[in-house]
Amino acid sequence: MATLTAVLDANVLFPASLRDTLLRATERDIFRLQWTPEILEEVRRNLVKTGKSTKAQAQRLLDTFAAFFPHAFIVEAYQSLIPTMQNDAKDRHVLAAAVACGAQVIVTQNLRDFQSVALAPYGIVAETPDAFLVRLYHLDTAAMVAIITAQAEDLHNPPLTASDVLDVLQHHAPAFTNLMRPHVVAKKNDR
Repeated sequence: MATLTAVLDANVLFPASLRDTLLRATERDIFRLQWTPEILEEVRRNLVKTGKSTKAQAQRLLDTFAAFFPHAFIVEAYQSLIPTMQNDAKDRHVLAAAVACGAQVIVTQNLRDFQSVALAPYGIVAETPDAFLVRLYHLDTAAMVAIITAQAEDLHNPPLTASDVLDVLQHHAPAFTNLMRPHVVAKKNDR
């Protein structure tokens, strides 16, 4: 059972390749995933707003999340904590959720919304997806290599190699992809 608990902010669930890698890592029990209906609603809203998904496609994605990760929903009363949080107002619900579930990490692209002074009293840190994936790599390198390999094997339109998956992830997680490349470089020609 994973001892590391992380709340994933909506902005790290928006890019499909990053979302896929993170969700595969929680499926492998490298970390315990937590999120709220508000976080997922923000994902749905932004997928539709940016034209990445239709309303129906975005709803199917959230339905899939609910089906495959029912344990990830924070059911404790975190809403009552929101007014007491001292981070950026629009992301207080994320910190409140992290406090309520005892998370050690908030994974976000917006570190400025989670200043350490607001997180320190709760023993929580905010990390970029890159820093978090590097952490997961050090927790279980073999599992992370298997995740990237499986992620590539599951992509058929277009087909991608593990190296190709890392190319896609490079924008969101450059340090992680640099750590991973030596593990997948030998498979570059396996198409």
